[in-house]
Amino acid sequence: MAASFSEELLQAHAELWNHTFSYLKSMALECAIKLGIPTAIHRCGGAASLPDLLATLPVPESKKSYLPRLMRFLAVSGIFTVDFPATGECANGGADGTYRLTPLSRLLVDDDTGAGADRCTNFSPFVLFQTNRYLVTAALHLSEWFKGDEGSAAVETPFKMAHGTDLWTIMSRDPTINQVFNAGMASDTQFTMNFVVSNCSEVFDGVTSLVDVGGGNGTSARAIAKAFPHIKCSVLDLPIVINSTPADGVVKYIAGDMMSLIPMADAVFLKHVLHDWNDEVCVKILTGCRKAIPKSGGKVIIMDVVVRSPSEANYEGQVMSDLLMMVITSGKERDEHEWRKIFMDAGFSHYKTRPILGCLSITELYP
Repeated sequence: MAASFSEELLQAHAELWNHTFSYLKSMALECAIKLGIPTAIHRCGGAASLPDLLATLPVPESKKSYLPRLMRFLAVSGIFTVDFPATGECANGGADGTYRLTPLSRLLVDDDTGAGADRCTNFSPFVLFQTNRYLVTAALHLSEWFKGDEGSAAVETPFKMAHGTDLWTIMSRDPTINQVFNAGMASDTQFTMNFVVSNCSEVFDGVTSLVDVGGGNGTSARAIAKAFPHIKCSVLDLPIVINSTPADGVVKYIAGDMMSLIPMADAVFLKHVLHDWNDEVCVKILTGCRKAIPKSGGKVIIMDVVVRSPSEANYEGQVMSDLLMMVITSGKERDEHEWRKIFMDAGFSHYKTRPILGCLSITELYP
């Protein structure tokens, strides 16, 4: 008797294949960045043939025959578009095509020639941090971590199971990954802060001093200081971060620990900090923030994910970020109810939250 294969079953089979192999999208994207493909296409005027790319990319002769297959995959994945000769056929595995940048891959171009509105943030460092071996290896331990309750399987996160310690300790031991992390966060922050200072300037009304807690190399604080010169900005971060950040004359850099003491200021700024920590630690951090600001006129400004309805745009990105937090930290992405409980437990009286761009929201928190 012949088996019955419904359209639904066949579609499910195809989708299963796509899900199973979807990790290759991240790996191919990382490969494209490390080979410099987006930048090479940009420098060819935004369109490049395979011979154009092969003449530019650091690919040895023995690997050149494989490049058409990588480029075909990247085009199918939406990283690039591809035009073929008049026949319109993808002959020779895509070797005859002309590849062009998409809005997505323009975000991966490393180029300093643009200026002002014509210059786009390079998100390549952000991608390279998210695809680094420490994070990928940790994710491979997810099922083992879920099933285990003894020994190494009882540790707090899959990251600790994989590496024996947490991400922050790894970065203190490995200067290279520390640099990759800070570069990745800075690229994302540059884009976000350019949007915030242009479209949410009222958040900084009445603020004359601000401390960016966990502010890394100062990308956020510099953007605020340049947009609002009357605000005296400083950055608080761990000594390993501050000691490797050169003074820029724009913001003040303070080596310290947010768990111990937060410097006094009109406003405390936290971007992508609280999602790294569990509720108890978040309350401790925010309590320190509350003590650092004036009771009248002071505020805490939080830029983080507020998980919203599954029907809303960017929900998938928000829950993917939450899964990442589960893999590498003790924290989580929170919905507004969860945020409110933390705020009240830390002694704040009221707050206002609104979505701004992508997965992010901005919250103004008042004592």
